[in-house]
Amino acid sequence: MKIEQIVTRIAQSLFGTVVVLAGMGPSVLADDNTGHFEDRGVHASMPLDSGAADRKDQLNDLVRIVRDATERFRDVRVAEAEGYTLQFGCVSGSDAGAMGLHFVNGALVGDGEIVATQPEIVIYEPSADGRLRLIGADYLVLADAWHSKHAAPPELMGQLFHLFDSPNRFGLPAFYTLHVWAWKDNPNGTFVNWHPQVSCDGFKGQNP
Repeated sequence: MKIEQIVTRIAQSLFGTVVVLAGMGPSVLADDNTGHFEDRGVHASMPLDSGAADRKDQLNDLVRIVRDATERFRDVRVAEAEGYTLQFGCVSGSDAGAMGLHFVNGALVGDGEIVATQPEIVIYEPSADGRLRLIGADYLVLADAWHSKHAAPPELMGQLFHLFDSPNRFGLPAFYTLHVWAWKDNPNGTFVNWHPQVSCDGFKGQNP
């Protein structure tokens, strides 16, 4: 599939997709995000060598960047106004928790680049009362588009992206992705794909 066809497909899907949360209509808002993030690195009782310290600094810097870049998206309407639209429903796993609601910016996916301050996806968790809570961001680039310009797999501030081969559950060509759980602490790690404390139970569905 050519990159132009992929971008067109994503763009068409973006225009046709809206969130439907029963009874909430246009008043759906993100909550106050009272959840906290705890810095994770080498245990405090262990001495930090220079390499470990550098990795911890990179982790903290990337989380800070994601928070600064997505702060305004705590209100989901702001994200929608800037071109982010719900895709793939609410992504949950069989026994590994969930990924939540992915609001995708088709233009950023289509450019084939990774920019720390411009995540391709912002992620929300639905609550029972219909509110959406911002919990993180996801960087995504199509593998063919990336390798047309780069020899090595993508990484961001020391974090190597995960490869999803094709075919996959999202109906996309092979792609690289990096989740950053910047707004809801993940006990399994800040950059893993699945969050064991995220649930899709509050999601009421979306229109095609």
